[in-house]
Amino acid sequence: MPFRFAIMFSLVLVSTGWGAEYDAFPDLNHDDPASLREATRVLEEEVKLAARSQTYLLLDLPAGAVRIKGRGVDLHRISILQWAASAPHQLTGTFRLVARPPVVRRKIDPSATTEQEPIALADMPTDYQLSFTPALRMEIQSVREEGIVQKIISSAADIWQKLKVWGLSRTDPPSPAEATVTLRLSVEQAQSLAWSTVDGMALIVRRWPDQ
Repeated sequence: MPFRFAIMFSLVLVSTGWGAEYDAFPDLNHDDPASLREATRVLEEEVKLAARSQTYLLLDLPAGAVRIKGRGVDLHRISILQWAASAPHQLTGTFRLVARPPVVRRKIDPSATTEQEPIALADMPTDYQLSFTPALRMEIQSVREEGIVQKIISSAADIWQKLKVWGLSRTDPPSPAEATVTLRLSVEQAQSLAWSTVDGMALIVRRWPDQ
């Protein structure tokens, strides 16, 4: 029990990543009770995972980042360019990754005289889906360039996501809404996330306070 309180205390005060120190939630509005409640909920979930040696994911939507953590410490931070979520009320608790995204493994050249790596970061997929239990689907979409065409596509995707959520609310009886999160990342960040995942990896989601 003292160990769990020590972890909780460290998570509230500070997390360390890439040699720099910063607050666990730098963007937290301490004057907003809803923000404080959401941060407290996330920390209570996180302290259960931080007591173990396995790495886990914190999807920090207000901060626009996917944080890969271990023992409550940031190991790597992936910036989110854009995101959308349906059924945000279901994004509570701890989720477990069902399976890693598929990887097309490179062919080994038997005639090569130098050592060949069987797999590398560049072999990771850039567009894929992560499935979790309880039911949660995370769509990873890579963005190669930010031009007018990409902005139009992104806006259309956001509108389509909102229409799907609206359609579910209009059915009679209501259709069960599967929690879905869509993340748009740079190509390198999408590959980095795929590289970092392992089967059964835990995920916690920090939502916007009004969700």
